[in-house]
Amino acid sequence: MPHATPHADVATADLDAVLRGGPFHVALRAAIAARGLPLQRVQHHLSRHGVKVGVTSLSYWQQGARRPQRPESLRAVRALEEILQLPEESLIRLLADPGGSAERSANPRPGGPSYRSLVEASGVVERLLADFGVPRDSGLHILGEHERVRIGARRELAGRESHLIVRAHLDGVDRFVAVHHGDPGAAPARMTVHALENCRAGRVRRHHDSGVLAVELLFDTRLRAGDTYLFRYAVEDGTAGISREYVHRTGTPGGQYALQVGFDAGAMPVRCHRFTQHTAAAPRGGRQSLPLSGRHRSVHLVEPRVRSGYVGIAWDWA
Repeated sequence: MPHATPHADVATADLDAVLRGGPFHVALRAAIAARGLPLQRVQHHLSRHGVKVGVTSLSYWQQGARRPQRPESLRAVRALEEILQLPEESLIRLLADPGGSAERSANPRPGGPSYRSLVEASGVVERLLADFGVPRDSGLHILGEHERVRIGARRELAGRESHLIVRAHLDGVDRFVAVHHGDPGAAPARMTVHALENCRAGRVRRHHDSGVLAVELLFDTRLRAGDTYLFRYAVEDGTAGISREYVHRTGTPGGQYALQVGFDAGAMPVRCHRFTQHTAAAPRGGRQSLPLSGRHRSVHLVEPRVRSGYVGIAWDWA
């Protein structure tokens, strides 16, 4: 009877199951095998997409010896999804969870890039904003933002509320496009948006594979350069599984940012910490333990003057 090698069943594995459960290198290897493409052909297809990746790097990726992290590598992963005829973000999602869903449930991974930041690096947010016709310069500068995130009884991201103070630096600005990132497995179709104060909801765009929702918030007036404006909105989510962190991205530095995460009385974490990240591909830093208020069941951070990049709060469950 022939002896099977450890990876002999990869090519015949249920590709959908591997894409759901990971890990990344096994899913990539299975997808390449399912299409019957040698790595040289994969490299050729990538070059036609304007992405340069060596055969050695591709080999390391599918062996698990290395993981795509740089922005160019993340663009390659998104191109691979198209080349290998995979659902959008199916491989990007696994990069945020190197051990697959089973490992994610038992042993949350500290210190790596978040699913949210990887989605942004893959270009999903930019494509949604382009669909709104939003220029690179929206004409608004965020002076301050306070986000309140709710974690529900199932340890899920139940929703969030944002209160923003903006100043126009162009005449005629009358809207703001807000982006909500669900956790892996989120269903944007079941999310709802509430325009709470000084705005109303306009067009909504959803990217189902990555769990991203973008909404156009229309102001009650057209701003002139120098005018300030306050508005408030909320997103009801609760469509994904266990949440372990919340990440905020700042494109333009200078404003104040506060993040408060509140937990259900029956779902309190054992510890919380703050972190920062310069880019989606950069290692995390700025780790600092945060006190958890038992009385108010919440934790918070305040950035008096934000820098470009990412800041967030992560928590560990018992």
